Parts: sequence; structure tokens; C-alpha cells
Amino acid sequence: MSYRRKRVAQLAVVGLVAIASVQLVIGRAGAPTTTMDPQSTLELAPLWRPAADVLDRPVHEGPWRTRAAALHVDGSTQHLLRWNAVFTYARRYRITMELAGLIHDIALEEKIEPELAFRLVRLESRFDPDVVSHAGAIGLTQLMLGTARYFQPGVSVEALTDPATNLRIGFRYLRGLIREYRGDLKLALLVYNRGPTAVQNAIALGEDPANGYDRVLMRGYTGRGVID
Repeated sequence: MSYRRKRVAQLAVVGLVAIASVQLVIGRAGAPTTTMDPQSTLELAPLWRPAADVLDRPVHEGPWRTRAAALHVDGSTQHLLRWNAVFTYARRYRITMELAGLIHDIALEEKIEPELAFRLVRLESRFDPDVVSHAGAIGLTQLMLGTARYFQPGVSVEALTDPATNLRIGFRYLRGLIREYRGDLKLALLVYNRGPTAVQNAIALGEDPANGYDRVLMRGYTGRGVID
């Protein structure tokens, strides 16, 4: 037998072994035989809902948990899926696993897609929880005190430097804006960055309210912003 034929035969054997191994692992995990995307069966909520309606609706399951549950994987596998996502974001943005875990988990609790959440925090604060802008915006998601107090009455400036508090309020605010502007993510992001008055004035004058913020943040991003 020629060298080429021997090499083809060897590769065929390796391929068969790999396929058998994958099938064995899937069988042990109790995975279903269907290839249908589990998320395709989820009922999507309507895009339009007043911002105030989502203020008190945190959730404790995200898409990685939904997919894991649909595939009938155990708790340790769910934990591994989360760890892998957090590790990927931590490495990409060169931040600690602790901070990446906070951003990831709180984004899911507030039903914001983690990919968008990380992009927003990077652009707003470069992941610095203590940064304060010249305009007075505070922390990771650059919240103005008045805006933050609309969502959490009485919250202090010091409290907004706490990463968990800042992220939770910032993501909830962003989610409300996406709902308020009927799923128009570009417009919601511009309002988040520039404020509603500046954006509405520009629109009233027939001008484009874009200032480049939305373009930079959304470059290469194709999501809806929210996960429901």
C-alpha cells in the first residue's frame, strides 16, 4: 500500500474513534438526539414595554443556563459553561475573573446580553469602578446621580463606586431605554450616552443625534441588546 493510502486509512480510523468518543460522551450526559436549537423554542416577549415596567423584574437565569437545562446537563456542567464564558471575557478585556463574573452575572439578571454589557462598560469606564467624569458620571457604567436615584432612591455617590451596585443600576437603566425606544438599540445607546434631552432636541431639529458612540460600541455586534 502506498504512503498516501496508508495516511488516508490512518485518518479515517482517527475520525471514527473521535466520532465514537463524542457519541459516548453525549450519551452519558443524557443529551437529546435532536439538533434543534433549544433557544428557538423560547417565547420572546414583545419589544415594546414602558421603561418603568422592567425596573423590578430581575431574573436569575440566563441563556447559558437555559441551554444547559435544555440539554439536560448537570449542575457541574452548568458551572463549567458559566466559568468558560467569564474566563473568555476576562481574557479578552484583560480584567480580573471577579469583575468579569460580576458583569456577566448581573447582565443576565437584568436581561442584558453580556456581550453588549462588556462593550458598554469598556467604553464608558475602561473597567475602572472609581472613575468620575467631568460631568459627574460615576463608576463602571458612568451613572449620573439623579438617574441612579430614579432606579434606587437615596443611593449615594460612594455606593455607585461599588461595582455590583453600579452595574445593576446601569444595566437596568439601559434595559429600560431599549424598551422605551421600542427595541431601537442605536437610539437607546445614544440616549444612554448623551442624555434624552440632547438626543430629542437633535431629532426635533431634523439632525442626526449620532455622535459616534453607538458606532464604536456596536462595531461587529449583531444582537438585540436584551435577552427576552
